[in-house]
Amino acid sequence: MKVLKRRFYKNINYYRGKKMKKGELELIDYAIYFATKAHTGQKRKSEKNVDMIFHPFTVGMILQRAGANTNCVIAGLLHDVVEDSKYSLADIEIEFGKDISKIVEEVSEDKSLPWKERKIKAIDKIKTASIEGKLVECADKINNLETLYNLYKEQGEKIWENFNKPKEEQKWYYTNMYKAVLMNTNEREILFERYKKILEKLF
Repeated sequence: MKVLKRRFYKNINYYRGKKMKKGELELIDYAIYFATKAHTGQKRKSEKNVDMIFHPFTVGMILQRAGANTNCVIAGLLHDVVEDSKYSLADIEIEFGKDISKIVEEVSEDKSLPWKERKIKAIDKIKTASIEGKLVECADKINNLETLYNLYKEQGEKIWENFNKPKEEQKWYYTNMYKAVLMNTNEREILFERYKKILEKLF
């Protein structure tokens, strides 16, 4: 955990060279604290021995390295908080403001719904999301897929046993989410291409 946090702050120091506004660094620092608290005790679904917080940390770093703005990076750190902790969108808005809570809302799923219905709604939402929402979604999926690809090289098809749905359903979801990211935007971000490449490698 400490090693990953040091890596994150190393990225922040690089990012700070891009003239961050007053207070932005402190807000990122608070987002790291908030996300760590929210995900305490949780483990990754694909890697049962890995703390959940490694995922949002990595998503934040992917966004930083891609040159995303501070609100986008913070939303990346917080993107699973509403889905996987006791905190709500209202809590995010109180702590981080309406702009960041809006991005988090764009990438959050309603886990009370059945899996397929939930995924369809998530895909539809990303079609018209802000560019920040699309970038956070990309970074999230990139980290998920790259993790799965590395596990696949070690374990083969056995990796899909960790999920509630089989490989074909996962392929359907990640492929259609990629298509949704590309819709209703003229932006051609580096993360879009990175998503495409890892999608093709895994499936």
